[in-house]
Amino acid sequence: MGNLLLPGDTAECYPGKRRKLSGLQLRGEMAEIEDTLKRIEFTQGVTGTIVVNSQGIPIRTTFDNVSTARYAELVRPLTMLARSTVRSLDPENDLTFLRIRSKKDEIMIGLDNDFLVIVIQERPGVNNTANRFGTFK
Repeated sequence: MGNLLLPGDTAECYPGKRRKLSGLQLRGEMAEIEDTLKRIEFTQGVTGTIVVNSQGIPIRTTFDNVSTARYAELVRPLTMLARSTVRSLDPENDLTFLRIRSKKDEIMIGLDNDFLVIVIQERPGVNNTANRFGTFK
């Protein structure tokens, strides 16, 4: 996901803290991230996932290009506005997760300083027209 860091480069691991990662540590963490995303993607009801970097560029997706671009373009500004609102209410607080429930599905967004993880999930009991990989009919 994103640019691969070289041994000795720093990676954002926890908000506000940076640490150096060796090549093996980085590969291990990337494998763990991939495993987590695959587990999410194969959860019943999940339509698809998108990972967006801090510039708003999708770097990993299970959706087609049009759907990916649409979600990335519309969800990122919404999350930035929500984050700004939370910080305006309490400067020591931060938005870490946003859940949007519509009549047909749910959009769940995990926020980090460097990435957004967007998960689209069918609402239970609702007959959706999206297939497993996000192509809408």
